[in-house]
Amino acid sequence: MFKYRIWALVLIFISAGIGYFVYSTENKDSSLKFKLGLDLNGGTELVYRADTSKVDPKDIRDRMLALRDVIEKRVNPFGVGEQIVQIEKAGVLGSNQENRLIVALPGITNVEEAKERIGKTPLLEFKLIKPEVSKLKPEEIEKKTVDELFTDTGLTGRLLKNASLEFGDTLNEPMVALQFNSEGEELFAKITKENVDETLAIFLDGNLISRPVIREEIRGGRATISGGFTGQSGLKEARDLVANLNLGALPVPIEGVSTQTVGASLGSEALNAGIKAGVYAFIIIAIFLIIWYRVPGLLAVLSLSAYVAINLALYKIIPVTMTSAGIAGFILSVGMAVDANILIFERMREELKRGRGLEEAMKEGFSRAWLSIRDSNISSIITALVLFIFSSNSIVKGFALVFGIGVGVSMFTAITVSRTFLFAVKSRGEGRLARFLFSSGIRN
Repeated sequence: MFKYRIWALVLIFISAGIGYFVYSTENKDSSLKFKLGLDLNGGTELVYRADTSKVDPKDIRDRMLALRDVIEKRVNPFGVGEQIVQIEKAGVLGSNQENRLIVALPGITNVEEAKERIGKTPLLEFKLIKPEVSKLKPEEIEKKTVDELFTDTGLTGRLLKNASLEFGDTLNEPMVALQFNSEGEELFAKITKENVDETLAIFLDGNLISRPVIREEIRGGRATISGGFTGQSGLKEARDLVANLNLGALPVPIEGVSTQTVGASLGSEALNAGIKAGVYAFIIIAIFLIIWYRVPGLLAVLSLSAYVAINLALYKIIPVTMTSAGIAGFILSVGMAVDANILIFERMREELKRGRGLEEAMKEGFSRAWLSIRDSNISSIITALVLFIFSSNSIVKGFALVFGIGVGVSMFTAITVSRTFLFAVKSRGEGRLARFLFSSGIRN
């Protein structure tokens, strides 16, 4: 019994420490504050127009889906932030419709910060210089546009597999090495084969960054960007370029159309009402557990308090953006945590009715209840994993994550925390009073 009492005190101090961590980080300027979704806290919505004028109509949908995936990875790297990234067609009917990208970022009301979240993903293009350009005078070239001087090859960042920073063998000069995917490899080999001794200009976001001359056919889909990366500033520029390219070059260029701050659809009043409802529900559950299950019920309330503290701390650390769907997942997991304790106490009651001693009834009750708790929680965790892995909707992913975390923590608190508390306070006696205090219901 002494061992269990020591562990019970340890668990109480740890739970109190976790609870203080949750409270203290919420009541001061901290990066660990709860992150609320658009429906509870509002945010910023940005609308971009995608330039698909140079894309084959049959490829537009695939390009837009790829664009959405690239931007979503940038603003929501873990897939649980509740950011909304979607595509739509706007404007008049027919071929004149605009393809738009809508990005909604919860909790961010600063437009410039929202734009930084999306960042500037580069549009990489390879263009051939037109033969007649060599006959033009410098002043004539200055008056020409890029489209008048260069010919599109179809080789863009969409076909880029990865980029890496390398250094030359002689001067140790930084170079950016590009590796194209299988489609880009074939196209690059075709371009270099048909345009030997021609200049293949490289544009990044419409700016000319390199004009290498094709010396021979290049197979394997590998190319390097060199020159201009001199000194410390050049090295930093090369590193930044590699980072941006690896993060994902846009399949099509985009242009900002509008930005606006989105108000919370539920608002602070609804959030406060939800918190109050949760507190009231916890109090009612606690009263029921104490009245019906007596001492085990009181200990279950302490275990449930530890459960709530651990969950809230995990939501801050991961972090998880809380929306109405996430709160629903949390409340559902609280119900399952209570259910696990009830299963244990009912099994204990059955063993006491069979005439077993108090300690033996506790051990047998936990042993019998564990199989039901294990199977129930495993099936719930599998459901959460399926929702998280296969759903493309961030709101569903957020619900699944919150629910899965709650189920996992509830198994720990029901089996470990509740068990430790029960064995720490169990009576040495086997009298009627002891059996009454550790039994449940109206009668023993």
